Amino acid sequence: MIKFCANLSFLFKDKPFLERYASARKAGFQAVESGFPYGFSKEEVVNAKNAAGIEQILINTLTGDVTKGEVGYAAIPGKEIEFKDSIQTTIEYAKALGARKIHIMSGRVEGEVTQAHDDAYVENLKFAAKLLEQENILGVIEPINKYSVPKYYMNSYEKAIKVINAVSSPNIKLQFDIFHLQLIKGDITHTMQEVKPFIGHIQVAQAPNRNEPDSEGEINFKYVFKALIKDSGYNDWIGLEYTPSNDTVEGLKWIKTMGYSL
Repeated sequence: MIKFCANLSFLFKDKPFLERYASARKAGFQAVESGFPYGFSKEEVVNAKNAAGIEQILINTLTGDVTKGEVGYAAIPGKEIEFKDSIQTTIEYAKALGARKIHIMSGRVEGEVTQAHDDAYVENLKFAAKLLEQENILGVIEPINKYSVPKYYMNSYEKAIKVINAVSSPNIKLQFDIFHLQLIKGDITHTMQEVKPFIGHIQVAQAPNRNEPDSEGEINFKYVFKALIKDSGYNDWIGLEYTPSNDTVEGLKWIKTMGYSL
């Protein structure tokens, strides 16, 4: 069964963040995901979620100063304290929200990637894995394409699998975003077959413009949903992390058109 959750950092952006929980529920969603809820206390976010009567599946880690372009610390040598603080804070929010998944962001690398970055990343993920195992929360790492986030450390599926094997924890898996995959390397079918055992979460958007899956673009999502995701054995939530072409709710018609439901 394919089931979709709304990414509140992308959808319903005509509303303030906390109001998007109710908007998602009104649109028919049973669950949501989001980036870290900057500027809001745990209580404020939990109250908004509970009032809407909706489930939170995933949140991203607290990433630092977004106005300065910070997108996490996990692969940044010298930022180990900031990473530990950020993962602990994110776990607190995840527990309060009932979220069972955390997207651990690696950060940008200015200049060349070195062994120090690789080592910091693995060690930080091992630290996170121990905390996540205690809380029964899954940590996921996501290759992100160079166009959306230039200089992002985790930008390769091969590197992601190597890291997951090095960390060797059941609580660290792959966030498989088909939009990013298309812009990183394409070859969606073979890549999914290769990484299938490592997948902990899936997200979708059309490429290259990151709009609804049925919008004009490079990816045939009828094939992706039917021949890849359903046949892969993945039966968890699929995050809708796309920018609506126009109105969010109007754009959701693609779900019914493709034969699915919320």
